[in-house]
Amino acid sequence: MAKIPEAQNRLFKNVFVCKNCKTKIRADIQKILKGKVKCRKCGKGAFRPIKKSK
Repeated sequence: MAKIPEAQNRLFKNVFVCKNCKTKIRADIQKILKGKVKCRKCGKGAFRPIKKSK
């Protein structure tokens, strides 16, 4: 099947996962890098980009 760019952006653009509690959060990458975003669930600031499924 073809990959639809709009769907790819909706699912993966600006989506990050908390390294502590695995909660997904949508935020700007610059705010993540500067450490201004905190997890809603656990309050930590360590995030990684969401992995794209195969």
